[in-house]
This record gives sequence, C-alpha cells and structure tokens, in this order.
Amino acid sequence: MTILVTGGAGFIGSNFIRDWIDLVNEPVINLDKLTYAGNLDNLRHVEASPRYTFVQGDILDTDRVRSLLAGHEVRAIVHFAAESHVDRSITGPDQFVQTNVVGTAQLLQAALERWQHGQNIRFLHVSTDEVFGSLEPDDPPFVESSPYLPNSPYAASKAASDHLVRAYGQTYGLPVLTTHCSNNYGPHHFPEKLIPLLIHNATSGKDLPLYGDGRQVRDWLYVSDHCRALRLVLADGQPGTTYNIGGNAERQNIEVARTVCAALDRQQPLERGRSYSDQIVLVRDRPGHDRRYAINSTKLRNELGWAPLENFDDGIGKTVQWYLSHPGWVEAITSGTYRDWIARQYS
Repeated sequence: MTILVTGGAGFIGSNFIRDWIDLVNEPVINLDKLTYAGNLDNLRHVEASPRYTFVQGDILDTDRVRSLLAGHEVRAIVHFAAESHVDRSITGPDQFVQTNVVGTAQLLQAALERWQHGQNIRFLHVSTDEVFGSLEPDDPPFVESSPYLPNSPYAASKAASDHLVRAYGQTYGLPVLTTHCSNNYGPHHFPEKLIPLLIHNATSGKDLPLYGDGRQVRDWLYVSDHCRALRLVLADGQPGTTYNIGGNAERQNIEVARTVCAALDRQQPLERGRSYSDQIVLVRDRPGHDRRYAINSTKLRNELGWAPLENFDDGIGKTVQWYLSHPGWVEAITSGTYRDWIARQYS
C-alpha cells in the first residue's frame, strides 16, 4: 500500500513527507505542481529513498490524478496542495478559487471513483483555523463546531473546500477527514510568512515589518507537532470527523518578532550590543486583517492522545538555528520575483 501526498514540496507537506519516510515503513507519492512556494530542495533528505516518488503535476490535471490512483495501491490521500498566503489572495483571488476549491473538488471526485470501484481509500484534508474568522480578546478558542466566518479570499476558498470534503463524506460515504491547524512554523518555511520573513530580513539588515499595531494574536504550532497529529488522524481518526490542531501558544505578532530577535541576539549577535529588535517597524495594515485566532485541541487530545511537544520559545530557537545553518537554501528561493513582491507588499 502507499499514500498520495498533494503539495508535498511545500512547507508543511515536505516536513510531513520527511517525517513519514523516517518513521513509517510505507511508500509515499508526492504530487506537486512546483509553484513559487514548492521547493524540491526541501526533500533532498528523502529523494534517494526507494519508498519516495515525486511526480510533478497539478491536482487540476484529472487525468494525471486518476492515473496515479489507478496505477498504485493508494490507500490514502493527504491533501496539502493549496494557495495559502492571505496577502496574495487579496491581490489575486482567482488562483485561490481554482486551486483550493476546484482542485479539491476534482481530487475528491477522483478518489470517489476509485473508492466506488472497491479501492479502500481515505481522504485527509488539511485545512486552517482561518475558516472560522476572527476572535475577540475574551472569546474562547475555536472548536470543531465553531461557525464558519471567513474574512479573506484565502479563508473563503479553504472554507469552500472544507464543505466539499464534508459533502463527499455525507453524500457518497467517502471516508473523509478534515483538520484545522493554527499557524505553523519551523524549518523550510517560505519567507513570505511572518517568522521566516522576520529571520530573513533581520539577518539581511532590513526592516522587520509588522502590520498595523502588531497586536494581532495567533496560536503557533511547531510543524513537526502538526505532522505527528496528521499521522494520528490518518491512522485512527473517525471518518467524517474534523479535528482541531493547535499549539497552545497564543502570541501577539509583536511578541513573536521580539522572540525571534532574542533568539537571533543569542545565536548571531550584532556588534556593539545592538539588538535585532531595533529593526522592527509598523506598516499599514492589510484589508480585513483578522485580530485573533486560537485553537482548542481537546477533541484530538481526548480521542487520539495527541499533545504538542514543542514549546514556543524552544521551537523558535530551533527554527532560527535552522535558517542560520542553511543560508544557501534561503538565497536560492529569495529570487528577484520574491524580492519584488515583498517590496510591493510592505512598501
């Protein structure tokens, strides 16, 4: 048997595949279109493994997906492939609808066809807490039954894909599972997202831009903890069920920036006792910016025995250390197109 991972060259997908090859004696096929955030360098560690196969392709290519499912004993699909950056969804929402909504629908249909022909297959859909919208400071964290109130095109496209996944389970009986995770961080994270952007800019002597007043709150989850939760859900989750995965580490963005700077101050000190935190600047807020996210993972803890192992300060320390130890990886992906986009976004 084998599993099919979509979007496995991205941040979370590549971490999932590396952990899978190291920890699970089962083959994995990685289907990835290799857009700007997909990077095969993320998978050098496993590319020589006989249990790993890479296929360059788009989830919108139904013939390619059907061929993979028919040609291999695929027992499960782990669906990461998505456009995922809120800022990019604001400036170009069409691609988010195509990939996140239409792509998920076509992938579900291909899985359903194999399942109806007797292939035992599970569909694990990796979603986000952003589908639930924004919390007030004193609101309790999101639970699996929280109402959907997406505020960005990205969140709306993921909400739509969540509903499609549920519908295929309810209508056709396809064994589907959905997870909602909080903000991930860790190695191999493309530096358009907050933490790797802070590290990259700080070590490049640039401003560390924070939207608005910098007081937006996110719940932070170390990526290896997320991947471990996904393995548990895939193995033992009840079909038709959703599970929240949170790091129990709510932090304001300004606190995150200061924690990153403190780790950099320890690991790569600046001259004359200066701190990287001196580079923090506030910039114009983005439209529809959600104020707070928080995840309640009690269901996952109680049913499957999962809990995050990494605390935030140690996780940030490990993340900073990884980026400082891999300057070539950073340089290779921060190309001209990336620099142009960052300049437009934070000008």
